[in-house]
Amino acid sequence: MLFDALVTESRRNDALDPVRSAALHRVPWLVDLLERQRAEFRSALGHEHRRSRGTGAAVQAEIDRRLAACADEEGRAAVLSLMLAARFDDTSLWWYDTELESLTSRVRGWTSDEVAVMLLRATEYDMNFWFAHSLGLVLDAVDQLDADGRRAVLPWLRHAHTTLMDTTVEARVRATLAQRLRALLASADEAHIPEGLIPAHAPWAAPLRDRANSSPTPELARLLRHLASLSGPRPAQRWRRTCVDLMDAASARDAVTAVLRALAEDDPLCSKGSGAHTGWVGDGYHYHYLVHQNDGDLARGVVWAAALTGGPAEARHLGALAQRAGAPSTDVIEELKLTGAAINALAEMDDTASLEALWRLQSRIRHRALRKQLDTALVTAAGKQGITPQQLVERSVPDHGLAPDGSLEREVGGYRVRLAIEEAATVRLTFTRPDGKTSRTAPAALKDGFAEELRELKTLAKEVRGTLSGERARVEALLSAGREWPYDEWCRHYRDHPVTGTLTRGLIWEFQDADGQWRAVAPAAEPPGRPERVRLWHPIRASADEIRAWRERLVTERLRQPFKQAFREIYLLTPAEEETGVYSNRFAAHIVHYRQLYALFKERGWQANFLGRYDGGYDGRARAEFGDGEWRACFHHEPAADDDHGYAPEHASTDQVRFERRQGRRWQEVALDQVPPLVFSEAMRDVDLFVGVTSIAADPDWTDRGEDRYAAYWRTAVFGALTASAEVRREALERILPRLRIAGRCTLDGRFLVVRGDLRTYKIHLGSANILMAPDDSYLCIVPARGRGEGKVFLPFEDERLSLILSKAFLLAADTDITDETILIQIKRGA
Repeated sequence: MLFDALVTESRRNDALDPVRSAALHRVPWLVDLLERQRAEFRSALGHEHRRSRGTGAAVQAEIDRRLAACADEEGRAAVLSLMLAARFDDTSLWWYDTELESLTSRVRGWTSDEVAVMLLRATEYDMNFWFAHSLGLVLDAVDQLDADGRRAVLPWLRHAHTTLMDTTVEARVRATLAQRLRALLASADEAHIPEGLIPAHAPWAAPLRDRANSSPTPELARLLRHLASLSGPRPAQRWRRTCVDLMDAASARDAVTAVLRALAEDDPLCSKGSGAHTGWVGDGYHYHYLVHQNDGDLARGVVWAAALTGGPAEARHLGALAQRAGAPSTDVIEELKLTGAAINALAEMDDTASLEALWRLQSRIRHRALRKQLDTALVTAAGKQGITPQQLVERSVPDHGLAPDGSLEREVGGYRVRLAIEEAATVRLTFTRPDGKTSRTAPAALKDGFAEELRELKTLAKEVRGTLSGERARVEALLSAGREWPYDEWCRHYRDHPVTGTLTRGLIWEFQDADGQWRAVAPAAEPPGRPERVRLWHPIRASADEIRAWRERLVTERLRQPFKQAFREIYLLTPAEEETGVYSNRFAAHIVHYRQLYALFKERGWQANFLGRYDGGYDGRARAEFGDGEWRACFHHEPAADDDHGYAPEHASTDQVRFERRQGRRWQEVALDQVPPLVFSEAMRDVDLFVGVTSIAADPDWTDRGEDRYAAYWRTAVFGALTASAEVRREALERILPRLRIAGRCTLDGRFLVVRGDLRTYKIHLGSANILMAPDDSYLCIVPARGRGEGKVFLPFEDERLSLILSKAFLLAADTDITDETILIQIKRGA
């Protein structure tokens, strides 16, 4: 019988056994009704299901009627009996949540022993949701106890807290229950630090554990409870004021700083040794993480405590933590809440180091939600200084202690070590011996005797490379913004900055005089007179003659720009796009390598969902902001038709490009003719890059597949009309070819570079870099070697496709010297 089973099962051989037994004997009718309910359920599984449904309803109605009539004493016994009966036989079928909620909210007069029974029983449930739900009901009963009663149930409250901190429960529910438990524990023993509040084995929490073990005080306990009460990424002002007061009262600033440093720098936790960081990650998946899900509130509290009471060192740690937990290609999985807390905390710090940290994150964070938080943080930090977020970013670029020319020199062990930014693209360390000889590799004497100093210099060089890369991307993005600067402000934050200045001096800038006229000035040249305003030159605002003149000058004077500017492609609205109105089909219907496309999205800062076999995985949308965040382009794509793929497609088909304008926090789609020309041109340039680089037409191995379902597209696209980027490539070749030693063997003919060899004549397509051979236009497959060697031909901008075309031209102009048999066989086959 159920009654006997419950009596037996409820024995724990502890002081609470009489309480459990008395409860069951007080309401035997309830146990009898529960047994009838179970018997009817078992009957319902057989042939009598239709008849038993009505009987089951009748039994449930009888249970509800009897429970509603219970007075306080009988009602408390019924609650204990229902909790003992729930899940006692390891099935999920018998859970009396409705009855328990009704009773616990109504009955009064709870004794400490009865509450202790319920607390212990709640921790025995092996389903996380039911444990959390029942614990919340029990805490309602604890609230009814007086001070003596709460002290009596302290051991069970502590046990419940420990169980909760070791159980995977929905974060919001767990935070609420934990705060209730800690408040109850504190009301009975203010100096006690509940077990599980500080994670027992997490290395990052060691400074707090040491303080709690060596010198536990009520002040420290209050501080820890307060830190763990932060469930969101941004605390209220009251929480902040209380935090500062508690930090000072507990003298815990050093411990909090040590925890933050450990989160930012120490080894992460391993899922194999420490278990999964959250319950939804299955067994066997190996990864590293910083903070277990159940300890996230305490970690975020530490982040904010350090920000509220710290200085430059804490700002650097916060920046490192945000980058570590929120940027791609790190040693740990993403911790979005922890990263968001670090970003928001940086925005509240009134310190130069915090602004530099936000600048670094601006160029490294890619996650869409984190980008929104970062944008908000920049607005907050800028508002504190009375400037715009754009001004904040450009004023926060770290100079790393470099001289105005982008260099730094130090004496180490008798050697002069020079760190310098060269050609706005390379950061190099050079070592000069006492006799004046130089080397790019560190001498053995420095490696052996000055390892720490050498490590610091290499770390500095790495940081400068990161800043230079971020600034190159930021300054290039200004091409779509059309921003203008007062001349003095531009000089201070662009021309004269040790890092940004190396980029600025390689670009063409326009200066406005007192009459309002704009005049473009060559890279590194001083403007005439005293300009009033400055803006970045863009070819879309220049005449064709002016563009040709600038391009010729760059090639003649061998001026290499940090990114393509004078030779930048221009994309203007076409009649077809004026006809379609709100979308462009200019780059639609291309077949591309999908994973390569997705990687390029991330590299160029576009946000895109990943295509795959899941709900929504067949509608690809890549988005990027332009014009200082006021405009957004959307590039649609989808898995290629009939592409038989597994989790992710091998190929994708491109579709429309659309534009949206920011309206407060929302985006509104607009017609193409309303998009500023700078924004339209820069966005379409990115899309052209995506298609040009990832199209199967650029794959030299494609013809080896034989007949393929995409063969028709490949034949059409591989030698098709030139895109805007290919047209610019052609114009660059017009200037470069006459200066080459193979100039006599090369001519430009429409969309091809024609190269005359001794064995055959070759036509290299200026878009795909693929080759046809005269006289029968047979295809020549040359697979480029992996890796990139140093180019011997000066190029005014970086273009891998142009470099590939020139390398093939040099090879084929001397085709009698070719030794690669795979190439020779193809050439001689039709010669």
